[in-house]
Amino acid sequence: MTTFEANVTAFMLVKTMPKWLALTVPQRIEVMETYVLPAIKAKADGVRSRFYDTEFYSARVTDIWVWEARDHESYQRLVDALRDTPFWDDYFQVVELLVGVENGYARNHGVDPIATVG
Repeated sequence: MTTFEANVTAFMLVKTMPKWLALTVPQRIEVMETYVLPAIKAKADGVRSRFYDTEFYSARVTDIWVWEARDHESYQRLVDALRDTPFWDDYFQVVELLVGVENGYARNHGVDPIATVG
């Protein structure tokens, strides 16, 4: 098993569309398994994801999808793959894309990152 080193992290802030909300939970899973996951697997290796529900606390953003990619090209292939599915603008409105490099300042200045340990 190879280790995964994420060099790019993207916070994809999305809002569910009425068309998505009209689907039952099994239908939503079917859409993800039929359209979204195959598109990602076909075009965007080198990425992994986590999903956060925020509709309990925000009316503007209902979900945050966190994508970690090995490099910028992998992330760009991911976005291209998602745009080719009903996810993009049909079931979800992409409100904001926040892309960053973890501890980029530390890497750029050759210092240890400042972080807390829980």
